[in-house]
Amino acid sequence: MRLGIVRGHVVLSPVIPELKGVRLVVVEPLSREDLQVANGKASGKALVAVDRLGAAVGQMVGVTEGREAANPFWPERAPVDAYCALIVKHLALPSSQTPGPRSEAQQ
Repeated sequence: MRLGIVRGHVVLSPVIPELKGVRLVVVEPLSREDLQVANGKASGKALVAVDRLGAAVGQMVGVTEGREAANPFWPERAPVDAYCALIVKHLALPSSQTPGPRSEAQQ
């Protein structure tokens, strides 16, 4: 799962039957550096994701990609490669001065 910011919505002219009535959003993935700067900008390549949660433009979401993205449509099959699995309400990052986990050699 990756975090990203919703940048807009997508409308399909020729309807794909499996996606009829499904909301599609454009999500720009966030890197760790983007999260630390916390300026609302993202540096990843935008992708289109199914959104059944109603995420608004500018909200941070968690996106599941690959085969798992189609699981919410099971037992039906849908041509989906990205799915908004959650809307981020609060995100706390550890400070850069916090020591990371110790390796086995240090223990």
